[in-house]
Order: sequence, then structure tokens, then C-alpha cells
Amino acid sequence: MCNKYKTLAEYFAGIFPGKIRKITVNAGMKCPNRDGTVGTGGCIYCNNSAFSPSYAIRAGGTVTSQIRNGIQFSKSKGNAWGYLPYFQTFTGTYGNTEILKALYEEALQYPKVAGIVIATRPDCISDDLLDWMDSRFGNKAPEDHPYLLVEVGIESTIDRTLSLINRGHSYECACKAVNRLNGHGIPVGAHIILGLPGENHEDFMNHARRLSELPLSTLKLHQLQIVKGTELERMYQANPNSIKLFTVQEYAETVAEFIRLSNKDLAFDRFVSESPRNMVVAPSWGIKPAEFQQMVNRLL
Repeated sequence: MCNKYKTLAEYFAGIFPGKIRKITVNAGMKCPNRDGTVGTGGCIYCNNSAFSPSYAIRAGGTVTSQIRNGIQFSKSKGNAWGYLPYFQTFTGTYGNTEILKALYEEALQYPKVAGIVIATRPDCISDDLLDWMDSRFGNKAPEDHPYLLVEVGIESTIDRTLSLINRGHSYECACKAVNRLNGHGIPVGAHIILGLPGENHEDFMNHARRLSELPLSTLKLHQLQIVKGTELERMYQANPNSIKLFTVQEYAETVAEFIRLSNKDLAFDRFVSESPRNMVVAPSWGIKPAEFQQMVNRLL
């Protein structure tokens, strides 16, 4: 158990000689949970527009142009030593391997790019892509290889919840994906959502215990948000009492306890989801991630 936690900045400080900033790009990826390969309709909470920044051009923008726009956009936060293009939109490892490799390599060629981050599903990492990752970034890569972090959307460690939210994979599938990546020398991050329908406080704490047993480098925690245009919104509008939403204080206390139960080597990337206000049905806290982090720090 720990009261102090490692931040993403501290994690990167152990890898890079200067400040690192992630730059989100939309490379036109698709999702197997929408196109019928795994399922249709997508996850019940998902509307990709809710987490695509304005500089990530949705149509016609190349990876290079989006990185350029993103770096320019980020300069208001100060200069950085290097950048990590973040393939966030939909499923970042889903598609033809040669096309995916070309997109990743395009990003790696941009000046001051130190590596890439790829968000994906646990059931969408093919053997041939994993072999390439190993030779480019992992155990078989040259010593001066660029950095790669693969973020795996786990969302819950409970299979009945994964079925309810229409994820299309099991927790065992997620564990296998994390272990496969780690076995090839690839750092792995995970995403988890606290507050999914049917889960309670003990479930949230069990998530912390189970995830701490996996070889994860980073973790993103998100509170459940009801976002417009999703199946979850339709469920909520039909019966608001069917979905228990956190108050900001309840969530801060939950996150603090989650941290105390977590592996001390795990770096917390973020604690809250920050969707555009005009897309959020509930809860509407009106608090910035930095303010929320201060709440958690005080509780710890």
C-alpha cells in the first residue's frame, strides 16, 4: 500500500533527459467493435468526438500536419525537449500491418519526436505487428531505439461488466495482451473506468489489486461520464436511477483509496476524463484535472 504515487511526468523523467509532451493525432483508424468484426455500435459510453482535440484534423489531415499543428498548439504550455505523437482515436493497432507501420514511421520522422504512444484494444494486436514492435522498439531493437508505449483499454476487470458495456473482449484477453507486449520489451499502459453500471466500491478496489498484478508502466483512471450520442446516454435518459454517478468528493476519495492499494511503481497518467462540456450530460463537476489532482493529494 502507498500514499505517494508516481506521476506520468516522473515516469518520463526516468526515460528522457527533458520535458516530454504528448501530441494527439487522428490517423483515420477504425474500430472492430463498430464495423462488425467484433461487434456493432461500439462501447456503450463511447463517442470518439468527446476526446479528439481540435487540432487533430478529422478529415484529410496527414499525421505530419497534425503533429505540426499539435506542437504549435502546445507551445502555450511552454517548450518541450521532445514529443510523443499519440495515436488515440479509435483502435490504434487495427488495420493492415504495412499501413499501420507507415503511419507510425511517418510520426517518428518528425523533428523532436522521441517515440510514439498507441491506444488500442487488447484483441487487436496481431502477431506480425507485435514482431515489428519488438524489432523496432523492444527486445530486438537497437539500443538507441525510439520509445513506444502501448495503452490497452481494459476498462474493467469484471467480465459481466465488459459484456454489459459491449466491449467484446474478456479480462483474460486484456491480461494476455499486456503480458505479450511486456514479454517483447514494450512498455504498457492501461485505461480503467470507475463507476461503470453494476459495479460498487469493492469492485473498484479489486480493480486496483488486479491491475497491480500486471506488468503495467502507466495507468489512466476515468470517472464514468454520460456523453451525448451514446447508448449509455439513452439508458440514462430512460432511467437515471439505473446509473450511479460519483460526486466529485466521492470520486476523489475513491481514487485516493485506489492509489493506496496500487503497486507503488505504477505511474498514474491521469485521474479524470475531460470531455467537452457541451457533450457531457452528467456529471458536470466544473473542475480541471489539476484541481482534482490537488484534491486527491490532500486526501492522501
